[in-house]
Amino acid sequence: MIAVRFLHPDGALALQTHAKPGDRLLEVGQAGGMPLEGTCEGQMACSTCHVIVEPADFDRLPRASEEEEDMLDLAVGATRTSRLSCQIVLDDTLDGLSVRLPSEHRDMQGR
Repeated sequence: MIAVRFLHPDGALALQTHAKPGDRLLEVGQAGGMPLEGTCEGQMACSTCHVIVEPADFDRLPRASEEEEDMLDLAVGATRTSRLSCQIVLDDTLDGLSVRLPSEHRDMQGR
């Protein structure tokens, strides 16, 4: 099992959970009640699953594709370590991954 931590925008722990190799971070967060909308269901057509990877963990992730970078340009509050959680496929090298929820997001479903 892979340990994953979701942090509130202020850095406080929001959720500590475990995932299986091959799970996408988006689904792990949604299953734990995190406010990751994922409007496009992982098709990289929105930025509603934007997370900010903790700097110490960022270099453990594979590089973002050009398409992901384009979507991150639309994310509210994007930083140098921002990623789309739908594009993070968990494996053993990511055990202990910590991501921060952005302080604001764009609700594409109008909720």
